[in-house]
Amino acid sequence: MNIKTHISVASKMMLTLAATFIVLAGIHGASAIVEPLLLSIFVAIICQPVINFLSLHRIPKSIAVVLVIVFVVIVGVLLTGVVAKSMSQFSQDIPTYKSQLQAELAWLIEKLANFNIHLNKAFLTEHFDPGAAMSIATDTLSGLSNVLANFFLILLTSIFMLFEADVLKKKLHIALDDPTMHLKKIDGFLASVKNYLAIKTIVSLLTGICASILCWVVGVDYIILWGLLAFLLNYIPTIGSIIAAVPVILLALLQVGLGGAGVIALGYFAINTVMGNMIEPRYMGKGLGISTLVVFLSLVFWGWLLGTVGMLLSVPLTMVVKIALESSEETQWIAVLLSSGDEVDEVVAPNESAETPIK
Repeated sequence: MNIKTHISVASKMMLTLAATFIVLAGIHGASAIVEPLLLSIFVAIICQPVINFLSLHRIPKSIAVVLVIVFVVIVGVLLTGVVAKSMSQFSQDIPTYKSQLQAELAWLIEKLANFNIHLNKAFLTEHFDPGAAMSIATDTLSGLSNVLANFFLILLTSIFMLFEADVLKKKLHIALDDPTMHLKKIDGFLASVKNYLAIKTIVSLLTGICASILCWVVGVDYIILWGLLAFLLNYIPTIGSIIAAVPVILLALLQVGLGGAGVIALGYFAINTVMGNMIEPRYMGKGLGISTLVVFLSLVFWGWLLGTVGMLLSVPLTMVVKIALESSEETQWIAVLLSSGDEVDEVVAPNESAETPIK
């Protein structure tokens, strides 16, 4: 019996893994459809609090949705025109910037040689390209612009989602086999994701504005481009702010000099410290309950699966998986592995107190 049980468990695990790989391959293959759908959900969640606010002031929901969507379209069109012009000019200047950075690297190697620090100039020139970091900006924005080519599809899908938001919540409750057991989990999940995205969007917007102002004060070109990059990459946890700062620092080094690059580096560090360690935790609280390691790994995984959109939405997507795993007793252990230390402590503490004998 034990042998048969082990075989059945192993077979079940193999079938589960095979099914998972098939599903992931399907999602990866259908990324052209999945990415606009995810962006539509993202836009709908961001716009929902504004529509609720307008509804509280006795504005009909249909009019509120139209007003919000019109505002999004106007801002999107204006921003797209300015950013497209900046990206075009910056892309043309990248070869010049790369050659200048190579010259700066050669100068640095010569200076280090004066202190008996000898580096192979040919090897570094061949294998280390400091100008490649500046291409991160155009690559990231180009990857997102490819998805935004379906702008009207994303917009229409978002509009239908906004009209169906209240009904969809009821449908989810009715569709479950045991609504009373899953009701709190679904409501808590929806509230957590909405809260996370709303706060993250506001903080990212403030980060982008501060980055643009900093670049304008120092005298770095393409201030709107760098502000938009800081806004978008702030959604990417852990390393997003670092990626956004590197090309700006390199450009400041060429345009303003070493002192200007230092000011930009310190400015970005101060902005991300205040926004990420003070303002965001104050309003977000404990966040969504996933560990820092899982946040980083989810960034890599969703980035591979869905590209730029997957990286931007890696945390909410990981939370969807975590909630799904928590709903089944057989997969709860995986959800525990994804949890943060605070969540684990909250589970362990009551158990330890219950096991402590009363003296």
